[in-house]
Amino acid sequence: MALSIAGSDSSGGAGIQADLKTFSALGIYGVTAITCAVAEIPGKVSRIEPVSAEMVRAQIEVLAKNLPIAAIKTGLLYSSRIISVVARSVVDLAQNIPLVIDPVITATGGDPLLERDAIDTYQRELFPLATLITPNLDEAKQLLGYEIASQESMERAGLELKQKFKTAILLKGGHLPGEDAVDLLFDAGKITRFSAPFVRGVATHGTGCTYSAAITGGLASRASLEDSIARAKKFVTVCIANHLRWESKAESRIDALNHSV
Repeated sequence: MALSIAGSDSSGGAGIQADLKTFSALGIYGVTAITCAVAEIPGKVSRIEPVSAEMVRAQIEVLAKNLPIAAIKTGLLYSSRIISVVARSVVDLAQNIPLVIDPVITATGGDPLLERDAIDTYQRELFPLATLITPNLDEAKQLLGYEIASQESMERAGLELKQKFKTAILLKGGHLPGEDAVDLLFDAGKITRFSAPFVRGVATHGTGCTYSAAITGGLASRASLEDSIARAKKFVTVCIANHLRWESKAESRIDALNHSV
């Protein structure tokens, strides 16, 4: 059983919806604590409305007391107050089971998803509890303050993040140009490379959510961290290749992940 603490995506391609579909595809029962409702379609966020911090806490606590949660992931947490509540609610759980933090800061289309002061709260209160943090290059830039534009700068940034937060870092390089999407794991004094060919011509939505959920599912089934990431990388690549495509009313084409793999 895996717990996702994240936002609800009305288009179904990211957030809680993506996490539950991913857990189910991997044979893991998923439970949720919803942090906010997001009115969006791929490429456009119209509105975000947070759930009260007290309700976030209540969801986590009732699940933790009554169900055999084997791994946790966090996605969109939106505000400093919600991050603080999540940290206090999972601190005891995280001592015994894996906690994967996907530090969702902006949407794929560039829309902000996190209140400005919340990044400091992430770093101060939640990151110290993590088993793994999974930033993409844009998120790493906001955490470190500089652009990451090459494999060499990825290595430097990942090492800096590992040193800064004292936990395993999976730095996702999908925004770099090239034939392959390369991610780097910084853990146990080494750098491990995970690579897959880019799938061209697809405007993805929810890949980060799906990737971190697949890693969490692997950890819930007691696979090692490296094996969980390797399997998750393959899973996401197949999902993108088998994506769902439809015509929107306002735009020409929208792509979303399809978890029928």
